[in-house]
Amino acid sequence: MTPYKRNLIFLTGSLFFTTAALVAQQKQPTEAWPWRTVVMGVNGMVSAEHPLQARAGLRVLESGGNAVDAAAAIFYTTAVTEQHQAGLGGDAYILAWLSGPQKLAFINGTGPSPKLATPEFYRKRFGGIPLDGPFSTNVPGSVAAFDLALKRYGTKDYSALLADAIEAAEKGHAMTHFAAQNHASALDLIRRYPSSMQVLLKNGHPFEPGDLFVQPDLARTLKTIAREGADVFYRGRLAEMTVATYRKYEGLLRLDDLAAFHAEEAEPVRTDYKGYTIYEAGANSQGLVLLLAMNIMKDFDLKALGYNSPEYLHVLIEALKLAFADRDQYISDPRFRSIPSAGLLSAEYAAARRKLIRSDHAIRGTAPPGDPMRGRAILEGRAITYEDRPQPITLASNSAVDHGETSSFSIADRFGNVVSVTHSVNATFGAGIVVEGGGYVLNNRLPYFSLELEDVNVLAPGKRTMHTICPALALKDGKPVMAWNTPGGDNQPQAMLQAFLNVVEFGMNVQQALEQPTVTTTSFRPTMFPHQPGDKLVIPKSLADRVGTALAAKGHKVQVSVLQQPYFQQTAAAGAVKMIVIDRRTGMMHGGVSPAKDDYVLGW
Repeated sequence: MTPYKRNLIFLTGSLFFTTAALVAQQKQPTEAWPWRTVVMGVNGMVSAEHPLQARAGLRVLESGGNAVDAAAAIFYTTAVTEQHQAGLGGDAYILAWLSGPQKLAFINGTGPSPKLATPEFYRKRFGGIPLDGPFSTNVPGSVAAFDLALKRYGTKDYSALLADAIEAAEKGHAMTHFAAQNHASALDLIRRYPSSMQVLLKNGHPFEPGDLFVQPDLARTLKTIAREGADVFYRGRLAEMTVATYRKYEGLLRLDDLAAFHAEEAEPVRTDYKGYTIYEAGANSQGLVLLLAMNIMKDFDLKALGYNSPEYLHVLIEALKLAFADRDQYISDPRFRSIPSAGLLSAEYAAARRKLIRSDHAIRGTAPPGDPMRGRAILEGRAITYEDRPQPITLASNSAVDHGETSSFSIADRFGNVVSVTHSVNATFGAGIVVEGGGYVLNNRLPYFSLELEDVNVLAPGKRTMHTICPALALKDGKPVMAWNTPGGDNQPQAMLQAFLNVVEFGMNVQQALEQPTVTTTSFRPTMFPHQPGDKLVIPKSLADRVGTALAAKGHKVQVSVLQQPYFQQTAAAGAVKMIVIDRRTGMMHGGVSPAKDDYVLGW
């Protein structure tokens, strides 16, 4: 080969590789794609907390059922796959956009305290409210909530909807790593009660990931409900089994407490945000927190502040502090106290509260509540103070969450119905007591009450406590465009707000929005007894490396966690949000889940 030909080949090859490199460089994405693909479809979408839950809901949609039918199937499958955080003994809120009547339905399935539960009893016997055990349980409302939803808006019967749940309980399902972690963390609680040890442990030890978890008693319970209907849980033999177990441990729950309970369809609360109408669960839910924070933030130019910039996060954190202050002052059971929802959600009140945010100084500790009845930014007798110097940055505990909390899911169907649900037994395995012969645990929700007589959420017989669960739905031009929710206790409206803004303000797709780092303030009175206020701002290291110093300079007491709070499974996430976004132009449904727990999404 001549030197000329060798040079020609070399030059041609060099040009080829140079051109290829340029093309590759042009195709290189300018920002990271989400780790998980966005699941899309036009027939149905289920964003849930476990693969078997998503499968159960999708199978109902594939068989011609609607989103309400699918919600019931998912709920009962949750009772099998996630007893550590939700199920028959829990409480629920259901938000549903119904395409037929073109209306937004809100079903309140939260139960009241037993009639024997008084502040005097708890002060005298315990000096407080036990965090678990037979004295920590309110009437469970979830079963009644889904029964009411099915009777009014469903199309299928229990035998069809409970089939997957019964099979998973009777034949067993694989224990996931997250579920096994919860079984292990609750070992001391489980070992207090023989019935719990028999059901929730394997030869006296926690189940391991990959173990087959078989629940024959729960399978029989589900078959009873499938055959006799949900009424058997409140006024039949299942109710008798529940009360017999609680009386064995001297608990306060009685047959007349269960028999008197009925879920109700109530009014949701709503606000407008830049062309979107946002619906939330009404009182006794903390759903107002999300809406109050939105109202305060919507007059800020968030895009100009910049995504997850110190300036943007400062506004978000301060808005949440102000919203939580109003929650703790006003939200309770509306049967016991009038809730000033209209005043709280008015534009004038939001404007007054917005003026309390200072761009360079964080509110010190907990913010004061406002006075929505008089349109005043601060309630008479309260005061606001601001941090006047930078705060040190500390390292937060990075241990895994040791409580199961809550479960949630979103559904959209081919008929135009959209459902958003959050339901819970509260902490890991609720009260910790498996009903003998029934195979299910009841909640430990009573510690959400206060024993202080002047507190809006003071315990009273037959009263529903303020709940943290708060599913949301968004409409645009009168049509549903988003359903989202998350577990996480007091973190729920915080994660949900940041996920929503990621989509609406910063143009992220549904999966991108849920994989971003989020911040969590503790500057309010937490819902769990003894309600000691916090003053920290918890930020994952993936975000704190960029903004921690600037936020501390504004007076925020930054705590840095190596992994994303509250589940510490990834370096970034928005709670454990399940979100469905619907493109009204094309009808395409986009489903996403946060990289947390066992979250899973299916659609077609």
